[in-house]
Amino acid sequence: MAKRVALILSGCGVYDGTEVHEASAVMVHLSRAGAKVQMFAPDIEMMHVVNHCEGKPGTEKRNVLQESARIARGDITDLAKLEVSAFDALVIPGGFGVAKNLSDWATKGKDYSITPEIEKVIKGFHQAKKPMGMCCISPVLAAKAIPGCEITVGHDCECEKWPYAQVAKTMAELGSKHLNKNVGEVHVDSKNKLVTTSAFMCNAPIHEIFDGVGVMIKEVLKLA
Repeated sequence: MAKRVALILSGCGVYDGTEVHEASAVMVHLSRAGAKVQMFAPDIEMMHVVNHCEGKPGTEKRNVLQESARIARGDITDLAKLEVSAFDALVIPGGFGVAKNLSDWATKGKDYSITPEIEKVIKGFHQAKKPMGMCCISPVLAAKAIPGCEITVGHDCECEKWPYAQVAKTMAELGSKHLNKNVGEVHVDSKNKLVTTSAFMCNAPIHEIFDGVGVMIKEVLKLA
C-alpha cells in the first residue's frame, strides 16, 4: 500500500518561503517511491515579501497558503486541517519561510519559538511514533518541539562550504544533539523517528542536494 505523506510548505521562494528546489526534490523522490502526497501550509500572513532579485523585503503583503499553492500547483490544504491519523509520515523542506513563517528563528535566533500550529503537528506525529523528515533549516522546528532530539544541519565549523554552521552550534547549546554530516548524508534519530539532512545549508552543487534529499526520503519511508 502506498505510504501517505504530509508535506508542509512555508511559502514560495528561498528568502521568504519554502526553498523551491528542496520542495521539488522532496516531491520527485516521494513520487518515485510511489508515495501519496498531500501538501499543507498555514493560512497566515507572511512575515514579509522579499524581492528575490535584490534580496530585500518590500511593503507588499502576501499569504503563506496562497504562495505555497504555487509550488503545489493549486492542490494545497490549510495546515489547520491536517489530521495526523490520516498519514504515515511528515516532511518539511527548508527555506527562510521556516525561519520566518513557521517560527521566528530569523529574528530571534536561539530565543526563537515555533508557531502553535506547527508545534501541534510535529508533536502529534512524534506521539503517534510516525516518522518525520526535515532538511536545511527545518530541523530547528524539531529541536523546539522535541527537546533533546538528534539532528543534522550539516557541519558546525563555518567555512565557504558551510556558511550557516552557527545554526548547528546553537542547536547543541539548546539541548539537541547535532551530528556533523555531509550534504549527501542524513542522520536518523531512531528513538524519535526523525530524519534530517543539510540540503542548502551546504554550498554544494544542486544535484548533490537533490541526492541528499533523496536519501532523507528513503530513510523516512523505511520508518513508515
